[in-house]
Amino acid sequence: MCVKTIEDAIKKLDGVINVQVNLSAEKAYITYNPNLTSIAEFKKTIESLGYHYLGVEGDTTTDQEEKARTKSLTQKRNRIIIGFSVSIPLMALMYLPLTWPFPMAYFMLIVSTPAFIYISYPIFIAGYHALRNTTLNMDVMYSMGIGVAYTASIFGTFQIVLTREFLFYETAVMLATFLTLGRYLETQAKGKTSDAIKKLIGLQPKTAHVIRNNQETDIPIEDVQIHDTLIVKPGEKIPVDGIVIDGESYVDESMISGEPIPVLKKKNIPVIGGTLNQNGVITITTEKIGKDTMLSQIITLVQEAQGSKPPVQRIADKAVTYFIPIVLTIAIASFLAWYFIFGQTLENRLLFSLSTLISVLVVACPCALGLATPTAVTVGLGRGAELGVLIKKGEALELPQKLTTIIFDKTGTLTKGKPDVTDIIPYNTDENTVLQIAASIEQNATHPLAKAIVQYAQQKNIRLTKVNNFNNISGKGVIATIKDKEIIVGNRSLFSEKNIPTKEIDTQLTHLEAEGKTAILISQNNKIIGIIAVADTIKDTTKTAITAFKNMGLHVIMITGDNKRTANAVAKQLGIDTVLAEVLPQEKAAEVKKLQQQKHIVAFVGDGINDAPALAQADVGIAIGSGTDIALESGEIVLVKNDLLDAVAAIQLSKKVMTRIKQNIFWAFAYNTALIPVAAGILYPFYGITFRPELAGLAMAMSSVTVITLSLLLKNYIPPIQKKPETIGR
Repeated sequence: MCVKTIEDAIKKLDGVINVQVNLSAEKAYITYNPNLTSIAEFKKTIESLGYHYLGVEGDTTTDQEEKARTKSLTQKRNRIIIGFSVSIPLMALMYLPLTWPFPMAYFMLIVSTPAFIYISYPIFIAGYHALRNTTLNMDVMYSMGIGVAYTASIFGTFQIVLTREFLFYETAVMLATFLTLGRYLETQAKGKTSDAIKKLIGLQPKTAHVIRNNQETDIPIEDVQIHDTLIVKPGEKIPVDGIVIDGESYVDESMISGEPIPVLKKKNIPVIGGTLNQNGVITITTEKIGKDTMLSQIITLVQEAQGSKPPVQRIADKAVTYFIPIVLTIAIASFLAWYFIFGQTLENRLLFSLSTLISVLVVACPCALGLATPTAVTVGLGRGAELGVLIKKGEALELPQKLTTIIFDKTGTLTKGKPDVTDIIPYNTDENTVLQIAASIEQNATHPLAKAIVQYAQQKNIRLTKVNNFNNISGKGVIATIKDKEIIVGNRSLFSEKNIPTKEIDTQLTHLEAEGKTAILISQNNKIIGIIAVADTIKDTTKTAITAFKNMGLHVIMITGDNKRTANAVAKQLGIDTVLAEVLPQEKAAEVKKLQQQKHIVAFVGDGINDAPALAQADVGIAIGSGTDIALESGEIVLVKNDLLDAVAAIQLSKKVMTRIKQNIFWAFAYNTALIPVAAGILYPFYGITFRPELAGLAMAMSSVTVITLSLLLKNYIPPIQKKPETIGR
């Protein structure tokens, strides 16, 4: 109801396009037109509803949020201490055989009133704000429950309509105390749901050692500029994303990637801001600062994802809409039923009827229902970030359960993406000439195979020559001229288009492709002068990941621009039965769509660059993280490490979070379904069991805590694929 109240009120403002409130993160995500409304209007609206406005994300610091939370917890704690200090002695007095010189009712009135006002004041104020905004929420219900108990006590004290049997002073104070206890425990637990994000934010260093004018100076991290030279000493956090220009050291990147083994960093190797330098002094040049760093991008992605709602949330949203009117109806119906119909044999049916009314009003708890989804999402996505798995949307949590097919791009996804030259076969020339011509052409290309040829030529100290009229033909090869001679470097498809016969070398090509090597043809003035074979080795963990996906019952497909023989050779090694070969990058999305039209729910796993259209087309796009460029637009799931086991972990994590959400919703429904009838007195005719109002208040407090605790268990979740072999299955 808190979420619905805020969302509905803000949606009424002119220019608001969309608003989503995350209950566990206590944040509102608003899309709006600044020409039609303003932040000031949002503040005014939120405060008019009785909620506390902290400010805009980025303008407020984590310290401010923590201070506000600490202040709130302190106030609640003080109210709880006073509440129990007053209510427990009052309850004891009800059962002690003491003789009083004046009616005990007056004493209870005098003692309980200051405590009752102090403890219940926030509840009544919140209920007032809700009614003023024509909203029925739990604060209204709680106000009615404790208000009825206290008012009945005053009437009983002064014997107005009621007798002195109707003394609920200790009940009213204890109820208000239990309600406050529930809010206290809930606030504490909700604070823990964002621990993962707080840890990530805490990784950001505050200062950096910068070299300026040949002198080392300590400056605030906000003052670091692109291309600054920074010194990072042992035991210090690396301030920003950059590249090592001097020194070497092992760096602990586990807080970003989830990988526990430190990584050796030396000259020309990238480093990530927030990671821990372990044993050496390194000098780096700054590449990315502020919001562009990998750590900032991860924090932003996770926070945005935590603000989104998976479709399963609709169950709770719909239920809450009808919840309070139904509970109010049950409360009034139970009062009337026990007073006029079932209570004829009761010694004091009015007392019993009032007790059932109060119990039903305070035992009902849609809070548990409202917290079921956002707490699990917040904790689950934070845990994913710790494991190096970034889930960007709430919807991406739900779809993996429905997947039928998973498609993998080959190069850079199943394989290392850094192929090496394995064979050079010249025709009517020598190997060095073939390599020189091919590398000279390929130095202008960006494809991994092109880079492999250039790097191999550099290792051989072959001097590259000037190239003119360079033309890249996507997915097929390149055409250029060297000293007025037309050179073509590419695959069979390109040579077929150019009518260059390859029949004489077909046997050689077939042999290379059968070994899983990619054969690159080189021609000069339409005559083949050589073949360069390049092999892209399979990643160490790929086969394990493919086996895991097959064990999940998924249909595994490999898609590649490579020729069929090479593709089939790789697929055979991995146990993949379905291969889509010779598919151009722009055609991959069409292949995904074709499967979707056949009613398949498709996940696509790719590198997030050439595969962007396919990642966007798929029901679930899983993008392999590339360097420090984590904020990939395509795909719902981003893997920080270049490891397919993390793709398995992402699916397992999303399934675990969804299972926990469903468990939370089940227990929230079960709690209300079981206890509201008990509070209404349904067991009394059969077993003589009643539900005292103060116990109902305690039960209400514990329901929200139970749901949040279940969500918090996700903080320690380890996907089975990432467990040590001896622990799997435990």
